[in-house]
Amino acid sequence: MLALLASPLNVEILGALEQEHLSALDLRRTVGSPPQSTMRLYSQGLVKLGAIERLRQGTFPPIVEYALTDAGQALIKVRDCLRAWLSWAPEGGISLGTPAAKHATRALVEGWSTSIVRALAARPYSLTELSKANMRISYPALERRLSAMRLVNLVEPHPGEGRGTPYKATTWLRRAITPLVAATAWEREYLPESPRVGRLDVEAAFLLATPLLVVPGDTTCTCRLAVELQGGANPVFAGVVVGIEGGRLTSCSARFEGKAVDAWVAGSTAAWLRQMNGEALPSVEFGGDRQLAESIVEALRVTGRTYLDPDSLEGTLG
Repeated sequence: MLALLASPLNVEILGALEQEHLSALDLRRTVGSPPQSTMRLYSQGLVKLGAIERLRQGTFPPIVEYALTDAGQALIKVRDCLRAWLSWAPEGGISLGTPAAKHATRALVEGWSTSIVRALAARPYSLTELSKANMRISYPALERRLSAMRLVNLVEPHPGEGRGTPYKATTWLRRAITPLVAATAWEREYLPESPRVGRLDVEAAFLLATPLLVVPGDTTCTCRLAVELQGGANPVFAGVVVGIEGGRLTSCSARFEGKAVDAWVAGSTAAWLRQMNGEALPSVEFGGDRQLAESIVEALRVTGRTYLDPDSLEGTLG
């Protein structure tokens, strides 16, 4: 869904319809009068997606108007999350709808879809190491995607030994968890045929988000964060175990089965998406030291809300 918002014209169409219905002619004028064939292609794409609808007025001659649907109104919120994330760009805020926003968003989407983000969220990797990590794309394609991510400051070189330059996730890439979660929640709500959230998606989300957590300075614990991917008699879980000492994250491991923990949190995919979207809902289960577990979930929830406001943590995070 973020790939759709990488298109400036899609962003402009949604923005134009945010406050009012517009006729086809007025909508085209409002978004800068692109070629009629281009306008038709993009508007039909948004109609097919269910984000906007065509309304035929009972006049003579008939007038066709466009309007946002409920799905379109929800997509506006995803757009706002993406806009907020772009405002955190390391070299200065990027305006949504610009070529720079398009390049950054596409690099993020391609890095996520190919599991590059999952790998780099866990630890630094060189290009050679990534090519051996089952990325499911060719070496040249992997090289292009990593280069694109570096150009827009999603990754940066990390000191290392041996051959090749290791790259690590930047803080800005980690902050992308907010639009990524918002887009995933939208897809689950309005595109039921979209791919289901899998183990790698869950791990990537937690590995990205947990280094951003701000917890009380006296917090020391190990906590399991688990998403139930499959219910029934033989449930399947994915997630991480985080270690915190003195309020600082010291470890985050996706290998959590059999590990002793002080507290745990478990819930469905939908429940976790609500939590990481910043909603304060009692939709997950707690175990062990409930107070510690709740503090971790609250930190995740606050993280999701914080990055909608670029001034709220100014100077707190690197």
